[in-house]
Amino acid sequence: MISRTEVEAAWGLIRPYVRCTPVIELKPGSLDVTASLALKLESLQVSGSFKGRGAFHKLLASNVPAAGIVAASGGNHGAAAAYAARALGHKAEIFVPTIAAPAKVARLRSYGAVVHQIGPVYAEARAASEARAA
Repeated sequence: MISRTEVEAAWGLIRPYVRCTPVIELKPGSLDVTASLALKLESLQVSGSFKGRGAFHKLLASNVPAAGIVAASGGNHGAAAAYAARALGHKAEIFVPTIAAPAKVARLRSYGAVVHQIGPVYAEARAASEARAA
């Protein structure tokens, strides 16, 4: 179990690099749901998803080699890793399947990542990223 102290320490590391995204509270009956809802708008986070938080924490808490980072992704994880790497001055190589959406590949490249499109399925891209990282 992760303690509150560990969560607060992680927040201290990543705070300068991520956004405080808004929460919208909806009354019961909104969106045809009988319960009240709280929506955390993480799509407004850096790189477009909550995954930026984890990517920044991993890189800030790790000894990143001069060669940079390697990741496999179908989309959001790769974008977060590439964005965080660029923001922190690291190189990034992201492996995606050949079926990855062109817009996602373009986003990875816009963050400065070297993108490798390997195989028609994620498992092949992941295997290639593991081989590269070894």
